[in-house]
Parts: sequence; C-alpha cells; structure tokens
Amino acid sequence: MPRYHSLGKIPPKRHITFEKEDGSLYQEELFGTEGFSGMSSLLYHIHPPTVVTEVKKVKDVSPKIAIEKNMKALSLQGFSLPQEADYIESRKTLFVNNDLHIGIAAPKEFSDGYFYKNGDADEMLFVHKGSGTFKSSYGNIPFEYGDYIIIPRGTIYQLEFDGEDNRLLYIESFSPIYSPKRYRNEFGQFLEHSPFCERDYKLPQNLETHDEKGEFKVKIKKQGVLWEYTYGNHPFDVVGWDGFNYPYAFSIHDFEPITGRIHQPPPVHQQWEARGFVVCSFVPRLYDYHPKAIPAPYHHSNIDSEEILYYVDGDFMSRNNIGEGQFTLHPGGIPHGPHPGAIERSIGKVKTEELAVMIDPFAPVMITEEALKLETEDYYKSWMIDD
Repeated sequence: MPRYHSLGKIPPKRHITFEKEDGSLYQEELFGTEGFSGMSSLLYHIHPPTVVTEVKKVKDVSPKIAIEKNMKALSLQGFSLPQEADYIESRKTLFVNNDLHIGIAAPKEFSDGYFYKNGDADEMLFVHKGSGTFKSSYGNIPFEYGDYIIIPRGTIYQLEFDGEDNRLLYIESFSPIYSPKRYRNEFGQFLEHSPFCERDYKLPQNLETHDEKGEFKVKIKKQGVLWEYTYGNHPFDVVGWDGFNYPYAFSIHDFEPITGRIHQPPPVHQQWEARGFVVCSFVPRLYDYHPKAIPAPYHHSNIDSEEILYYVDGDFMSRNNIGEGQFTLHPGGIPHGPHPGAIERSIGKVKTEELAVMIDPFAPVMITEEALKLETEDYYKSWMIDD
C-alpha cells in the first residue's frame, strides 16, 4: 500500500529492552519480506514465537495441471463448485503460472482447530459471498461481500465466518501486492486522480492478545506442501506492533470509477499490481457520453497478457449468458471482444451496474484439473453468428 500503522503497546525505540510487569522481556519479532529491503513490521510477543513441539508433513497440495499450453478461450462456472466444511480443503486452484495462482473456495467454516499460514505467497481473498472477521496477531478486520483482503506471506490467520454460505476468489502472489505506482506520490500518499484513497482501507483493529500455552496447530503451505506445526504458545500473543507490513482490506464498492466521453481502456480500472500481473475492479459507473459513443469495449488483442474475468454481480453488458461466479479466460495472442449483439445493445445506454474482478497475468497460465471440472463446453465458439 504502504502505510504506517500501529496497535497495542510498543517501546519508544526499536530493538531495546521492553519489560513486562514481572521484569521479564517481551519477545521482539521482525516480520518482513524481500530480505531486509521490503516492507516490515515489528511485533512484540509475550512468549518466543519459535517454540515448536512437533512438525508433520500433511500432504502435497500442488495444483495438478491438465493443460500446460492453452490457446483456447475458456469459461468456468465457479458457483458450481461444491461447498466443503473446511477452509483449506475447499480451496481449488484453477490457473497457474510462475507469478501467481488463481482459485476459488466455498468453505462452510474455517475450523477452530487450526491456524493457517501461506509461506509461499501473499494472498488476496475476494469475498463474493459471506461475512465474518479476519483474525491475526495484528488484530481483527471485519469483512463482508465485496471486500478484498490482502494478506502478506507468512501471516498466521483464521477466518471466523458468520454463516455457512461463503464463496471466495483468491490469488496467491509470489511477489508483494501493491497499489499502482501512478496513483501515489514519492511519499506514498494517494494522489487526487486516484480512484481510491487512504480513508477507504480497512486496517486491523481490536488487537486481541492471547497469553496461552498448550498445543496450537498451524497448517503451513510451503513449496506446494501442507505442513502441520504444533506450537507451544498461542500464535496471537502479540501485545503491540508497528510498521508497514500487515493484512488489510478494501471494499470493491469504494472504488471510484474513472469515466470519459469515449470508451476508457482497462487500465483505468486497475486496483492492484504485483510482479507479473495486475488486478482491476469493474464497478457500477456512468457510460461514455460522446453523442456517438459505443459503451461496449472494442475488440482487442491480448498479445502480451492473458485476460481472466471473474463476474460478481450486475449486468455484464459485453457478454451473453454470463452469471455470478463465472470465469472467462481469453489467452494472449488472439483477439477477443463483445459477444454478437452486445455492441448494438450498448448504444444509447447511460450506465452499467456490472461488478467484476479482472486479473491480467503477463505470462501464459496453465489450466488445472480442478478448472476443467467447472468448464462451460465450447465457450470459444460463442462468437459464431448463425446465418
């Protein structure tokens, strides 16, 4: 993002003694990525965060690739994914390259019996259905429909869902996720032309400190393998922290669209960027207002990137027969554009109510076996016009 934040009790200087009431010391932990050059935070634990009593390899969770090289437009019915009781078991990866994994989950609950940590990647969770509270050693973040939750790699967390009807889109990014540089000045502050600002972000609050010893199961994903660590202390035993590296949330409903007299290109919808991909938010907005404007997007060729659209809600003006939770993948190297009749239908329209998340990987993605279970047959033929 980045933005300085602090919660709880911290000493006046870094790396000095910080005493408890009994004279013993709180345990300082530097939490950061990219060595010592990336964003970081300092956390102060009641107990050392290193007390491990058992380590078990649970299973290999690497995605099983069905199509390594793809040049066919695909569509997947995300809402046909069956619900599962457990959060981790419900996560199904659909698209893969060396920069990111993209998937969906339909968990009924998280499970109070464990905590989770992704040691491979930063995570972005988009909440399509459901609400609840994201919990970590940084504090709590309430979440609801339309929220993006950004979780730095290595963060131990739990999701406390309010109900059982939950559906999530997720991205695992092998580099940090940032807001676009063009929207920030040299000090990191959002500029006036940015479609969002600091007030829109949901930062951790209500720090809950657990001074508990026992057996605490943390499931850790590393190099595609799920491990189970048993810690001797509660992972959320932090009394205070400060810094720039922590989880936060942002509602897609707070993205302010940029419009113009003629059709605006996709970069005006950009919300996030990382190494090798960008993420855009398509939100309800006024259409173009030139007297001869064509609101539908023009045909375009993704020569240098894939285009993956995840449809959330509303009227998907450029596509026929599209519903909630549906994916479309238009691979790099071939043109794509509005479905037959979409251009003509769009002329004269004043606004759209569409809500969608677009992910543009700059390198081709591989298709997993889980993705093919959700495939809509012959989507690539849907631009054919009957004579």
